[in-house]
Amino acid sequence: MKHLAAYLLLGLGGNTSPSADDIKEVLDSVGIEADDDRLEKLLSELKGKDIQELINEGMQKLASVPSGGAGGAAPAAGGAATGGAAEEEKPPEPEENEESEDEDMGFGLFD
Repeated sequence: MKHLAAYLLLGLGGNTSPSADDIKEVLDSVGIEADDDRLEKLLSELKGKDIQELINEGMQKLASVPSGGAGGAAPAAGGAATGGAAEEEKPPEPEENEESEDEDMGFGLFD
């Protein structure tokens, strides 16, 4: 990922065909050591391809993946069907205990 991120940063900066040395320079500037094998694999896979086209293809693939957002709608609809006749249950109020103030023995942690 770090190699791809550096590649994309260089592309945003106007370098449409970054070399391995360009990517290493970006990574070195932030104290990250480049892995030569992964870097060469990345460059060989991206050689001759337009990065914007690859991003668009990936977005189209992700658009077909279900996101699972429909699961929460069923309980909300079930509550509306009862006509709202059920009264909301209030949580019990916590009981105040006078002894709880004395538990710190008269001093605080940071006093």
